[in-house]
Amino acid sequence: MIDLTGVSKVYPVKNGGQVVALDGVNLHVDRGSIHGIVGRSGAGKSTLIRCLTALEKPTEGHIVVDGHDLAALSGKPLRAARRRIGMVFQAANLLDARTAAENIGYPLKLAGVPAAQRRARVEELLALVGLEGRGDSYPSQLSGGQRQRVGIARALADEPAVLLCDEPTSALDTESTAQVLSLLREIRDVAGVTVVIITHEMSVVREICDSVTLLGHGQVLQTGTLEEVVADSGTPLARELVPMPLVESESTAGGATLDGRWKDSVLLDVVFTSHPGVPTGATVLHLASSMGADVTAGTFESLGSVQVGRLALTVPAYHADKIIEQLRKNNVHAEVRDQ
Repeated sequence: MIDLTGVSKVYPVKNGGQVVALDGVNLHVDRGSIHGIVGRSGAGKSTLIRCLTALEKPTEGHIVVDGHDLAALSGKPLRAARRRIGMVFQAANLLDARTAAENIGYPLKLAGVPAAQRRARVEELLALVGLEGRGDSYPSQLSGGQRQRVGIARALADEPAVLLCDEPTSALDTESTAQVLSLLREIRDVAGVTVVIITHEMSVVREICDSVTLLGHGQVLQTGTLEEVVADSGTPLARELVPMPLVESESTAGGATLDGRWKDSVLLDVVFTSHPGVPTGATVLHLASSMGADVTAGTFESLGSVQVGRLALTVPAYHADKIIEQLRKNNVHAEVRDQ
């Protein structure tokens, strides 16, 4: 559905210098998936989304969206390809002087769609985003979450194959965020739209994404399905998605050990993934118990259909290597935590 190959974007600056915003980006997004793109400020996220919408042409490389190489198009073919890409902005960017229905129908009006067809499509979209009866409301009369839903409906007006969302929840409260994410998932499931979400919120990735890409300094640092990413437990993205459980300091205020065994024990970080019907967690706990390990702390996250567990195990120092070996034989990542 979306394939970027060797995409670079270089901006010239004064004195003959240049700024490399994207540097050899390769990226694949499956049709009908929800893909998250994360990274710190300056990582290249904004430039990437401008290239994906063909607002910027890459200096090098190919950007193929729904079978069309946007970098090679111009004029009428480019405008037609852009209509297959819907855009959802951080602040909705609605026209304040137009009603919700008029905002949603505006792209159709620009495309010359007859009024009767526009009205029917607008009513359909208002129902889809849960705003039946609010078509006559102006943006100032809607909550932040409702305005964002209007923005999503407007982005869907031309029946796009791809929906690009630029920080769609960063300005919303917790309840509105949950509603918008649920709506995006429903749109994907019902309409088969491919969704790309630019976000700095790992909670959004955990909640809704099938796959994720980490950008840094204009390059892809890591990409894959959530299961693939978290399986590589030592990477920054894996640690952000499912953080290591916190463990109390080794000694108490009085200098005594926490459990009487710390002096002869080490702490293991253990990471595993589990699918429905596969009791990986129970296997790990059974192995830990049978080999003299104690669960000191733990955290579990559900990422789509996959459950990810991170455990901190206190194990006898003399037994640590054997426990790590046994866990790894069961496809469980284990390593000694740095003290």
